[in-house]
Amino acid sequence: MHPTLRKAPALAVAAVLAALAGCGSHDRTDEAMATKAAVQPAEKREVVRGLPGMPPVLDPTDVYAADRPNQLSPVVKDFPSRVYVPNTNSNTVSVIDPRTYEVVETIPVGAQPQHVVPSWDMKTLWVNNDRGNTLTPIDPRTGKAGKPVDVHDPYNLYFTPNGKYAIVMASLDRQLVFRDAHTMKVAKAVPVSCYGVNHADFSADGRYFIVSCEFSGELLKVDTEKMKVIGRQKLPFHGAMPQDVKISPDGKKFYIADMMAGGMWVLDGDRFTTPTLLPTGKGCHGLYVSRDSREMYVSNRGEGTVSVFDFAQDKVTKKWHLPDGGSPDMGGVSADGKVLWLSGRYNSEVYAIDTRTGVQLARIKVGGGPHGLAVYPQPGRYSLGHTGIFR
Repeated sequence: MHPTLRKAPALAVAAVLAALAGCGSHDRTDEAMATKAAVQPAEKREVVRGLPGMPPVLDPTDVYAADRPNQLSPVVKDFPSRVYVPNTNSNTVSVIDPRTYEVVETIPVGAQPQHVVPSWDMKTLWVNNDRGNTLTPIDPRTGKAGKPVDVHDPYNLYFTPNGKYAIVMASLDRQLVFRDAHTMKVAKAVPVSCYGVNHADFSADGRYFIVSCEFSGELLKVDTEKMKVIGRQKLPFHGAMPQDVKISPDGKKFYIADMMAGGMWVLDGDRFTTPTLLPTGKGCHGLYVSRDSREMYVSNRGEGTVSVFDFAQDKVTKKWHLPDGGSPDMGGVSADGKVLWLSGRYNSEVYAIDTRTGVQLARIKVGGGPHGLAVYPQPGRYSLGHTGIFR
């Protein structure tokens, strides 16, 4: 899909620097990594022709190259480390200090908050109040909530890779709503024929994204720039309920968690052919890539476990069992990569898990129905949304 650059190294460097100059200001780490990628041996050099306005891809072999341990952007490096937990049944956000494993604040928000989503520029956390039809902004520097913004049916929220639009997953409205990323003014509402649009991830070049439709067991392929559905397919499993979506580090595959199928669907996003199922556990739900891009943590909500998938080996190599069970759902990985944080959807609790050993470090009581928690800040140059998909 991506043409290989076969010019002299000097020209490759010039091309990358030109791309950097055209996409706004980025930190020195960003520029250094892009330059380093440009001067690789000829057989490894590749230019990803991304969505117009999108920051350049640092490493064509790893879309998560900017997410290394503690590689914090200047935008977020001074933010206090916190875990923000939306409690769907309590209409609050519990704020946890990850050093002490204690809830340090409880923030009232709108009705049925589902996810806490970092904005594209990483300066704001948006609480998705689905039934309240609002987004509550939280300033991660101060931890204070601002005035809610009227947005209808915001079950989940994503951002186009060029930072131009927010994409509201309006599950009940059966729409993908493209809004201005800053003002949240509607640019285009795209009707969908499936039921329960909720999770997504973007291709390496940002030109399309894959969406899961939970209640009709379907997948959509959407052209980012045209804001148009260009593919739709039914998953080959009766009663399928697709959930979280993540792209592989090399950008060649998409993984889609499925609660009813008990595993991840492995999809060729470019070709959008019928995916294959890779079993992980009962209630497969959330997908989180390790800081070294070697593994992916898979929460199995229906059995209180986390499966560890190895990308290179293309298989599950470990399974961690939570003591006394639980309902591990959505979350994220700490900035240093050492702790996996997951909400306990049906147990009013949050789990902190050591990513080296799988040992449970803490089990913290929060409000009712904790769902899409955000660990913040995290490494990366910009956010694509959900609970923290960074590039």
